[in-house]
Amino acid sequence: MLQTQIPFHDGHSIPQLGFGSPTPPAEGAAAIVRLAVDVGYRHFDTAFAYRNENEVAEGVRTASVPREEIFLTSKLACEQQGYDSTLTTFDNSMKGMGLDYIDLYLIHWPNPDMDRYVDTWRAMIRLRDEGRIRSIGVSNFAPEHLDRLKEETGEMPVINQIELNPRFQQKDMRRANADRGVVTEAWGPLTHGLNLADPVLDAIGAKYGRSPVQVALRWHIQNGVVVIPRSDRIEWMRENLDIFDFTLDAGDMAAIETLDDPDGRGGPLPHHSIAERARFLEATIAKLKAAGQLV
Repeated sequence: MLQTQIPFHDGHSIPQLGFGSPTPPAEGAAAIVRLAVDVGYRHFDTAFAYRNENEVAEGVRTASVPREEIFLTSKLACEQQGYDSTLTTFDNSMKGMGLDYIDLYLIHWPNPDMDRYVDTWRAMIRLRDEGRIRSIGVSNFAPEHLDRLKEETGEMPVINQIELNPRFQQKDMRRANADRGVVTEAWGPLTHGLNLADPVLDAIGAKYGRSPVQVALRWHIQNGVVVIPRSDRIEWMRENLDIFDFTLDAGDMAAIETLDDPDGRGGPLPHHSIAERARFLEATIAKLKAAGQLV
């Protein structure tokens, strides 16, 4: 398998295909990470809010390859924002994970109503400069949030992890990231496991002898997006990784563009507060259950 690396503006780079945070229970995450390493993954994503940081890190520490061969991302939770709180939280996370450094650390949400993300960013710059973090970035930030970080600190994030998939393509946000030298990373790349089946993806998959999932992931790769699907089944881990030996042609890419729904967002908005995000997610879950798409 030929894995690709996406360069950051700070001189580091990230494996373009990664492994999303293992699903609960957390105590099984270490074994899933070790299995994914054996399958071929070298990039893992977690967060304090996922309640599995320590277990994912255990999987990294005890994997069959050296720590320096694995790229690990984690994220600071919203409630922990603020300069001093960020430093304290990071110290506690690193102790719990048993690691000397982390490859990428993100602000999970901007939470503009709290107005602490700039101070949080300053703390992350300090941690990076101390060598405890290799690269620093953000998640779910809008252009105005990115610009404020640059204006007030002189530092632009290397990456912005946003909701992105063939049904919610975020063209404007991807363009805004690119204009600022910020890499786009996709969460929810397989529409959260819901409703990915589509005649367009089916037809393209049949053309190459691939699954709709592989077509969707390949679409991300050819758009220059970092993508982090997840699975706890070895056959799906392998399938998700097996996307580097075929190429979608211009007609395929154009066909997938027709799937874009500007209202297809499945997650909260960047400007939402913690309470608003909770209400949004509750409403989304209720809607999916009512439609028979979630049990």
